[in-house]
Amino acid sequence: MKKWLSMLILLIAGVNISAQTNNPNNFTLYSVSDSSKFTLSEAKGKYVVLHFLLKTECPYCLRHTSDYAANADSLPDVLQIFIKPDAKEDIKKWTDKVPDRILNKFPIYQDVNASLANQFKIKNGYFFHNEEVHYPALIILDTTGKEVFRYVGTSNADRYSFAQLKAKMKELKSN
Repeated sequence: MKKWLSMLILLIAGVNISAQTNNPNNFTLYSVSDSSKFTLSEAKGKYVVLHFLLKTECPYCLRHTSDYAANADSLPDVLQIFIKPDAKEDIKKWTDKVPDRILNKFPIYQDVNASLANQFKIKNGYFFHNEEVHYPALIILDTTGKEVFRYVGTSNADRYSFAQLKAKMKELKSN
């Protein structure tokens, strides 16, 4: 009886632990800038960097996306995924400002109602253009899809630079 009770307690504890993690097991995002989709389970074996961009018009998001796109070839085994929580029409307007050479390589994915940001427990409550949004964030998932690093900015200008990412990837891969 004690053995069964112990197993039940461990099972319940395990369920509670997994329910508290920030990392969804799998998810799919659909691009607004083209017809592609990203599914985490299909990226096994590669590092994935999720860039949670701000909702609404954000010039810092544009600069951030452009900087990463310009340097991404130096991290060929790392997938860069750019995510915005806006309505499709708003994302399409924003992507009009993104050069085609970037969009062809890095589609912009929609996080409907910021549901993925919520699953990753990215803090909400930042006010930008009189609207409450999630803080800008960068999350690194390892080759198994497990979160291994996160950076949540304190403002729209507070972003994790590509140079910082490159150093962090070197560190993660050496461990």
